[in-house]
Amino acid sequence: MMTQVRSRRVTLGLGVLLASSMLSRTAPAKPEDAQPGTSLTGQLLVATPEMGDPRFQRTVVLLVRHDKDGALGIVVNRPLDEVPIAKLLSALGRNAQGVEGQVRIFAGGPVQPEIGFIVHSPDYRRDGTVDIDGRVAMTTSPDVLLDIGRKAGPSKSLIAFGYAGWGPGQLEGELASGGWFTTREEPKLVFDADRETLWNECLKRRTIPL
Repeated sequence: MMTQVRSRRVTLGLGVLLASSMLSRTAPAKPEDAQPGTSLTGQLLVATPEMGDPRFQRTVVLLVRHDKDGALGIVVNRPLDEVPIAKLLSALGRNAQGVEGQVRIFAGGPVQPEIGFIVHSPDYRRDGTVDIDGRVAMTTSPDVLLDIGRKAGPSKSLIAFGYAGWGPGQLEGELASGGWFTTREEPKLVFDADRETLWNECLKRRTIPL
């Protein structure tokens, strides 16, 4: 049953993988759009042991946008399955010739699980690349998958379906109530750390100031 659920989830996402209209809204806020000194864009949002929402228990979220209009983040420690890159590209109607390897798919959050996102290292740029904080970025074009499969993509990447979203002031309220804390984003935590132990690793940083 779990395999069927995973396969269905991936299939649903293929048709809109890296939808430009969604990713364009994840760009960091302009200075005039954010409240001075309060934007958490680029931070890791970590669920505390007191988190009451079962959807987010023991999650680590990369905040890709936080401004006066709310926040959007990608959960980075809930892997679902591994999928051949060629299969993803074929489903998108792209020529997968010369493409090798597999990518791990993550559950990025409970909102719109049919939408795909690629978070990656900043050594890769093309049209549609959105810089998050100078250390991680996103790219809107599905061609990033082609480049990854041909060993010409970013050195690090993470593919997720769905996202976590908050309305204006909602995340601030959840932080104040103790459901979350934030810590500095580090690429090794986003891309390299063991997903099974990432939450515990971040929990150790609870008292480290931003």
